[in-house]
Amino acid sequence: MAPKAKKPAKKKSGSQTVESASRLIDAKVQGLGDWRGEMLARLRALIQQADPEVVEQWKWETPVWSHDGIICTGETYKNVVKMTFAKGASLEDPSALFNSSLEGRVRRAIDFREGEKVDGKALKALIRAAVALNTSSA
Repeated sequence: MAPKAKKPAKKKSGSQTVESASRLIDAKVQGLGDWRGEMLARLRALIQQADPEVVEQWKWETPVWSHDGIICTGETYKNVVKMTFAKGASLEDPSALFNSSLEGRVRRAIDFREGEKVDGKALKALIRAAVALNTSSA
């Protein structure tokens, strides 16, 4: 009898596989069923475009995107979708995207409200800067 072929290992992130985290994020987007789901999906796509090597995680019941450390989270509230950058206070923000958690010593956030347009080019530049900061200290 021939030995069983091993299944390829799934990329792990913490205690979950990236595949299961991605499914949880998909479910979150679908479950919202309103502008917040659409906004979270849009932000997710921009993150993936900015960093094709990004790792999706699910922590604190929240989508998390990492590359040599946390880049940002995608939190959803009644009136905003909040994108919190783990090391945002250390990032240059020439387009003045950060509009929340400005008093923090480490994190900075962007609150997106219903109907607001996302400056994709500026957001991708900010994401790339966060990745560069993570990889420089990794």
